[in-house]
Parts: sequence; C-alpha cells; structure tokens
Amino acid sequence: MRKRIYLSPPHMSGNEQKYINEAFESNWIAPLGPNVDSFEQEMASYTGSGGAVALSSGTAAIHLALKLLGIKRNDYVFCSSLTFVASANPIVYEGANPIFIDSEPETWNMSPEALKSAFNDAETNNQLPKAVIVVNLYGQSARMDEISTICEHYNVPIIEDAAESLGSSYKGKKSGTFGHFGIYSFNGNKIISTSGGGMLVSDHIDLLEKARFLATQARDAAPYYEHSQTGYNYRLSNLLAGVGRAQLEVLEDRVQTRREIFLRYEDALCNLPGIELMPELTSTRSNRWLTAMTIDKQKFGLGAGELIGLLEKENIEARHVWKPLHMQPLFKHAAFYSHHVEEVVSEDLFNRGICLPSGSAMTIDEQMFIIDCIVSAAVSGKAAG
Repeated sequence: MRKRIYLSPPHMSGNEQKYINEAFESNWIAPLGPNVDSFEQEMASYTGSGGAVALSSGTAAIHLALKLLGIKRNDYVFCSSLTFVASANPIVYEGANPIFIDSEPETWNMSPEALKSAFNDAETNNQLPKAVIVVNLYGQSARMDEISTICEHYNVPIIEDAAESLGSSYKGKKSGTFGHFGIYSFNGNKIISTSGGGMLVSDHIDLLEKARFLATQARDAAPYYEHSQTGYNYRLSNLLAGVGRAQLEVLEDRVQTRREIFLRYEDALCNLPGIELMPELTSTRSNRWLTAMTIDKQKFGLGAGELIGLLEKENIEARHVWKPLHMQPLFKHAAFYSHHVEEVVSEDLFNRGICLPSGSAMTIDEQMFIIDCIVSAAVSGKAAG
C-alpha cells in the first residue's frame, strides 16, 4: 500500500534536540525552567504581545482567560460555532452558558451581523455576555475590526482563539493580539508543535502573572505548601518548551511552505466545476494551516463525504470541516444566532467543506498525487452523473 499522506503531521526542524539536550545537561527536567522562560519571551516578541505564559494546551489557555475575566456560573459567553469543541468546553468548565455565533462567507469565521443580533437580544434581556471567544479558522483571521467595534460598544472583552492561526496577520498585526487575551495551540497537528502545549498572550501583565499563579496549582507565597484558591496543573514542561523554541525559529518558513501548498491546490483545482477554496480576506495573511475548500455536489458530481472516502482508499487523510458546535449533542440546548434568517453559513460549510493534506513536510510529488486523485474523482463523478 502507498505510504499514508496525513492531514497535518508534525514537522521537526532538526534543532529541537539541542534545546532538549540543554535541559538534560542542566537537569531542568521539571515542569518549569530556562526553556519555558525563553519560549515565553520569544513568543511575546514574535507576536508583539506584552507578555506570554506557556501552558499545557490551548484549552488550558482559554480556561485561564475565562477565569481571569471573572466568568462564573450562569454567566453568558458568546463563541464562534464553526470550531473545534475545545473553544467552548472551558465555558462549560465554569458552569457558564455558551451562545453560538454563525460564520460569514468571506472568512468562514464569526459573522458580525450574527454577533450584532446576539448583542441586541442580550441587551434587551439584560443578559450581556461576560466575554466573546472569536476563533480564527484554519489560519484565516476573523473580521476583527467589525467584531472589536461591536464588543467595545458593549464593553465586553474578546478572547481571540488563534490556536490555528499562529503566523497569520490582520492588517499588519499578528493574529491572536486583538483581544483582551490571545491563545495559541502547539498540538501535534498545528503549524508548529510541542507535542502538546499552548500559550496565553496579553498586554495585561498583571493578569498574566495571575495566570502563572493559577497554572502552578495556585501556591501561595509561604514557607510551606499553602493554597487559598483553586489552582490547576497547566504549566508547560521545560523539555516541551525546548521543542517549541526550535519550532518557533522556523515558523515563517512553515507559513511560506503552507501558503505555497495552498497555491498549488488552487492552481490545479480552482477550475474544476463546483470547487471553491477557502478565501483570504483583503489585508490579511493566512498561515494556510490547512487548505480547505467547498464542493457543490451537483456541479462536481460527488459530495464532500464521498470525496473523502475516495481519498481514504488511496491512503490519503482528508477530513470534513468542523461540525458546528450548535449542532453538537453536547450543546443541543444552547442558543445560536445565524448569519441571516434564512442563511446558516456554518452548516453549509460543514455540509460541503473538506480539508486537504497540508503538512509542511509533504512533498510536491505527494501533493500532485492528491491533486490527480481529486481530478480523477471529478471526471468519474461527472461521468456517473
């Protein structure tokens, strides 16, 4: 069988072992250490944030952001619907109520129109949210100007979930730096990886210090173990932070490679009937973490699920886009605001969307094989139709 082509596997730079060896040689194998400190400083410098806190996951970063904003039981938090469940699970951790906001066509991200509707109803019902979680899907930034203007009008802070968009920018500013807090993920499939890990960034240095405190079991300043608050075991290990430092060194190369991968897909597939690739908003730069596209079954001859099945037979991993959270059984009772009354963009993207292999270590030959499979599927689909 042909070697499997994965969706987005880890891609090591070759320099990771240097930082890991330094940790071993200095015996900094504990959860914290010099690599953690340096990784935080380097991430803050790269993003232009006031500071950064290295954590065990992007989910942990969202959870701490909610804690630092004072989210409590029965509060309301607005959240993008078209995203992975990790964006919303921390809302549930705190006993708060997620309200899901639809996407809009040009970015696939949070719809300002839907957000306005949600705020209008919340104001009428005296139930304004305590935070808004905006997700930058597959590397594409949301319409941050419009969304920020709406949130500022109601004085509601933004948590920018940039788990998928490290290396992207919006009007010249780094993705993840528009909200009260920004979060990144270094999971194994992300554009840079520490195996598992995340980062919380902000210009609010005092709150970041509190995040460090909460993330290290909230240990009080005392000559013995004393705790007056509930804490969490959320800090990144010194070993994994060393991997992150080496990965960060090649981030711009990874972004360039994934953008080139996207362009090859676009050049080869854009003229196929029924295929539309994920757009890039004017004045933004997507890291193109994953190349995503939609398929019109009537024009292409096959639906998204059928194409994914055909690629799987060739040992190619492709996936549906995220199933919207308002459609998930876990959140069946949550409120949802659509882009327009008769247009639910996130559901349409889920029904027609597919993510193609986009790993930065993928060879051109591997990508051309994927493209050939899709072109052949289009021909066979059209013939079957």
